[in-house]
Amino acid sequence: MVLYRKLIPVPFGVALAFVLATVLAIMPAQCDASDYIIGEGDVLKIMVYGHSDLTTVERVSGNGMINFPLLGQLSIAGLAVSEISIRISSLLADGYIVDPQVSVFIEEFRSQKAVIMGEVMKPGLYKLKGRTSFLELVSMAGGLTRDAGDTALVKRKSRRAKGEEEIATIDLVRLIKEGDTSLDVPVLEGDSIYVAKAGLIFVTGEVKRPDAYKYEDNTSIIKAITMAGGFTDKASAGRVKIIRKVDGKEQIVDNVNMDDPVLSGDVIVIPESFF
Repeated sequence: MVLYRKLIPVPFGVALAFVLATVLAIMPAQCDASDYIIGEGDVLKIMVYGHSDLTTVERVSGNGMINFPLLGQLSIAGLAVSEISIRISSLLADGYIVDPQVSVFIEEFRSQKAVIMGEVMKPGLYKLKGRTSFLELVSMAGGLTRDAGDTALVKRKSRRAKGEEEIATIDLVRLIKEGDTSLDVPVLEGDSIYVAKAGLIFVTGEVKRPDAYKYEDNTSIIKAITMAGGFTDKASAGRVKIIRKVDGKEQIVDNVNMDDPVLSGDVIVIPESFF
């Protein structure tokens, strides 16, 4: 018996990919580089309001240093643009200038890299040039696959504890379908991004649209059957069973209650009536 077909009528990933293309088309360019992490090769223009003699353009050296008037050599690699501004302001305020207003601009970006894996069309290592957002990296990777789920994970080096990593979760439904661009986080040097696969449930047998459907929390058996178009005239509604994997082994669950919740990966089988 064939339990499910591979083709999904309206895959969640396809819907997200379509909306993603629309979002990228209408989204304004991201110009704010305040959270960009500076590294070797970046060229910075630093200005101090009211002190044009201190304006300087410097390329970050291999050891992460720049030279700044009055202050000499400064180590700035690994700092965000906003942090560099604060640091220089603090140093200038210590005996040089009263209440200095420092602005830092990136004249030239170095090439950075990040990895994106999982349910994207072209997973792999990508070069970043300038400020690159999550959605832009997904677009660089060819967009989402038809099997993409509603979650992405971003793993990056912690800036608070050396040697440790931080993991953030991105809700793709809120970001892409609902347009909450606050979740379109910048991608940083060394980030690893994983787009999860959608959980599926399978409804087969005597239903009008036997197929695979996206799993959602609190989906009941009867809701899954409704998603599949409901029972056919030949269905034996009282003999519904579930094939479920437990610890890697398939188990058959019968005598089910229609209000029981299903689990991701469940196969709901509706047999034909004997009469």
